[in-house]
Order: sequence, then C-alpha cells, then structure tokens
Amino acid sequence: MTLTLVQAWSAAKSRLEAAGLAGPVIDARLLVEAAADAARIDILTDPHRPLTAEQEARLLDYLDRRERREPVSHILGRRGFWKIMLRVTPAVLTPRPDTETIIDLVLKAFGEHQVFNVLDLGVGSGAILLAILAERPLARGLGVDVSEEALAVARENAATLGLAGRCALLRGDWTEGLADENFDLVVSNPPYIATDVIETLEPEVREHEPRLALDGGRDGLDAYRRLAPEILRVLKPGGRFAVEIGYDQKAAVEALFREAGALDVQTFKDLADRDRVVAGAKKALETGR
Repeated sequence: MTLTLVQAWSAAKSRLEAAGLAGPVIDARLLVEAAADAARIDILTDPHRPLTAEQEARLLDYLDRRERREPVSHILGRRGFWKIMLRVTPAVLTPRPDTETIIDLVLKAFGEHQVFNVLDLGVGSGAILLAILAERPLARGLGVDVSEEALAVARENAATLGLAGRCALLRGDWTEGLADENFDLVVSNPPYIATDVIETLEPEVREHEPRLALDGGRDGLDAYRRLAPEILRVLKPGGRFAVEIGYDQKAAVEALFREAGALDVQTFKDLADRDRVVAGAKKALETGR
C-alpha cells in the first residue's frame, strides 16, 4: 500500500517513539519532508499526496539510520541555525539553539548600520560567524579552525549564503599568528566538556560529533585558560567578546576573563534558563579632556 504524506509522518513518528528517541515528532516530520521532497506546508495542505516507491525507500533508510542514533542533521546534511540554513557533516559540531544566545547578544551590542570586524575562534560550520554577518551587512569576519575539514564546510556555507566576500576562513591554532588589537568582537564556542564526561553523553553526540570540538580537557576548561588572555590581546580597546560555556562553568570562566583584564564580565542564560554565554569587554583607551 502506498503511503501518503500524513501516513508516512504518523508511521515515522510511531517508529521513533517506539525506539525511545527524544523529539520523535519533529524528527519524523523532518525526515518525511526530506525523503518525500516536501515542504512543511505540504503535510498540512496536501496530506494525502502519495509517496513514490523511491521516496518510501529513502524514508525507511533515514529511519533505520535515526534508530541507530545518527543525528538528523547528519542524515539530511543540513541544520537550521538562527535565520540561516547550514550544511553540516561529521567534521563539524551540529549547531544548537543554545548557541543562538551569542547571536542575540551580539545583535544587541552592534547596530545594523555599524561597521565592525568579528573573529570566530573554532568556527566549525560557520554558524556563529555567518549568522552575525547575515544580520549585519557592514560587518566583516575571520573564522579560524584547526580542522581543514571543518573549514571546507564553513567555506561552502559562506558561499551558499552569499557571504564569502565578507569573511575569510583560515586554518590556525586559536589566535596564533593574529595581530594585537585587531578585532571589535571575538566570539567562540570552544570545546568545554570534561574528557571523562564525553563517554556518558548520548550516542548522537558521543559517536557522531567531532571529539576535537567536544573535549575540553580534564575539567573542561582547557580552552578558556588559553583563550581568555588571547582574546583580550586581539581585541581592540573597547572591543567585546562572547563565548559559550557549559551550564556549570560560569564562575570558573568569568574568573579567567577577569584575571585576563576583561571588564563588564557577565553570564547570560539560554532559552532553557541555563548559564550559556560569558561576555565582556576590553578596557577602552583613556581619553583626555
């Protein structure tokens, strides 16, 4: 019997629920839409549209992979973030809604008609940098990552979004080789999970996300120890920074940035009311009367 769109969604939802997976309703819809070459509105306005045999086979393959705990973003090869759609692969961390907290803060600090330059350390798929550039047409950016595979994904995303002309993407070890006092804004979502905690994470993360983007060392703070003084070094006087943190790292990361000389250091919560982003500024130049 040929499945319709609504039947396919219902069956996919039931199968993912039976497998004990989180978020089966949304996952099922995304997989059905991709398998059937349908948009979200099609399930509502044309629910009885039949799937072809090829589309049904594709959906079954997608569901098999999801049952094996492969992330939906890897199955589909894309993920929405803020207002942009990004290509994702196993070489990059899948962008998450938590990270949009950084975008929200940046857009409040830098106006639409403001000229500024931004550095994204550990750029990955380009999510943070490209979301900022998409919203701020006069901004320019540099993304740095140690992974050439990740940079290839970021370059493709920048080109697809029409933003390649306003950003450079370079392979590097954090701020190594970058000049002092060169950026108005520095953002980063560094690895912050303690090494021995990684094995306790859900399979979607533990088995499918790049370890390089997860492992923050014995206590999860290795990246911040290095980044705090380096971010202050490359920021212009009066420049601002925003870095993502783990939900329990507020005090430690704030202390590292204060020790490095940062001012106005505060932590902001994500939509789930968890501590998520530490932000602050570099001291502005003294001006005479």
